[in-house]
Amino acid sequence: MNNAIAVQTRQYCQLIAGEWVNADDGDAFDDMNPYSGEVFARIPASGSAEVQRAVEAAHKAFPAWAAMGARERQALFLKAADILERRADEVVLIMAQETGTATPFARFQIQWASGLLRQAAGYPYLPGGEIVQSDTPGVFAMAVRRPLGVVAGISPWNGALALGFRTIVAPLACGNTVVLKPSEEAPVSAGLLMGEIMTEAGFPAGVVNVVTHAPGAVGPIADHLFESRKVRAYNFTGSSATGALLAARAGKHLKRIALELGGYNPMIVLKDADLDYAVDTAVFAAFFHQGQICMNTRKILVERSRYEDFLARFAARAHDIKPGDPSDPRNKIGPLINDAAARKVMQAIKQAVDKGARIVAGGGSEGRCVEPTVLVDVPRDAPIHCEEVFGPVVIVQPFDTEQEAVDEANGTDYGLTASIMTADVWQGITLGGRIQAGMVNVNGPTMGGEPQIPFGGVKDSGWARFGRWAIDTFSDLNLITVSNDKRRYPL
Repeated sequence: MNNAIAVQTRQYCQLIAGEWVNADDGDAFDDMNPYSGEVFARIPASGSAEVQRAVEAAHKAFPAWAAMGARERQALFLKAADILERRADEVVLIMAQETGTATPFARFQIQWASGLLRQAAGYPYLPGGEIVQSDTPGVFAMAVRRPLGVVAGISPWNGALALGFRTIVAPLACGNTVVLKPSEEAPVSAGLLMGEIMTEAGFPAGVVNVVTHAPGAVGPIADHLFESRKVRAYNFTGSSATGALLAARAGKHLKRIALELGGYNPMIVLKDADLDYAVDTAVFAAFFHQGQICMNTRKILVERSRYEDFLARFAARAHDIKPGDPSDPRNKIGPLINDAAARKVMQAIKQAVDKGARIVAGGGSEGRCVEPTVLVDVPRDAPIHCEEVFGPVVIVQPFDTEQEAVDEANGTDYGLTASIMTADVWQGITLGGRIQAGMVNVNGPTMGGEPQIPFGGVKDSGWARFGRWAIDTFSDLNLITVSNDKRRYPL
């Protein structure tokens, strides 16, 4: 992988109270290019003092931001969307060099994030509550939504740009201010870019703050975010294991938290499905972004009469996909995010093979580039049979009855998304109602999503929903009553 084009190391500051600053002690860390292994950028390595200032800045900025008129706030979101689209080519290169994101996924994220900003621009005009009928004569009751205050956001590296924006946009649109802590694997794509774009759009100082930290040094920052009384809620996208820990910390302080976590997403291919289309859909859903998306298909269940035909076509397609330098637009997939991720995926493949699974495509790797891999005959005691492996690996297995397919699809702790391929749409809808997933797509991939949909999962895939439903999470519902007549009391 040493044939990647060398680039000049970028220098970044973090955003606190409207100012771009270094860490207090001047310390910084190397943000690495996962394909070339070169240093992509130098990033401030902050601790508790910097995050405390960021929280204070967000708290100070909150009253004016919450009181800002809908038209003025809307204009800021629309301008941010325009800026993101204007910088699209630059952002595509940044995501390739920092996170190994190939051009198709980078372009998708830009389109999705700009759509999210434009959708959120309308939130200030949505109903801010409702009139509630009171049984007390002469009483007029209103349920009114109000912003919470400071919201802490923790964004991931895998869908860095889209999920970075999703972490902050809904809280901001509800009138909250934010402190964003991006993943140390993508501090620019998942955080500092958000700060740059929102600042250029004219968001007031302190409304958006971005604090970065070195790998392995999240402790002091997390401690302050979860213990500060000025932080009212959290928005986290990441692994289910980390989400469980953060939910416990939030619960200890009686604070709310939105969680979008991992997924082990099944695709069910019924015997009447268009096989060519099913293969196209499966290839995209299984291997897009090197399998490093929570919505990637992890297991494909094929009705037995079509199993051998599907497997032959699918394995041939997987064999033809070659990972490479994501900076080259000709490459459709790139490397995994780091060496540890590549080792984990290869170990999962080896464990399955050692227990009797067969590789029918892929199975190899070069550095952080792992070949799209198709496994069959995977025994139930292999971890990959029901646990998420964040890489380009998918299991294909046959089924005989719909109930068998449903049981297999539901036989995991996750419940994010699922896919059903069939010529009978109503059969797909009926079957989808039996799948334990937050989202079921009939004749569509497990991958995908639009800014306005109620995105989210069940079971260990998290709780809360995004889209306009996030307003429920990031605002309080307050009751106000007015008594038109003097009341009579029993005392």
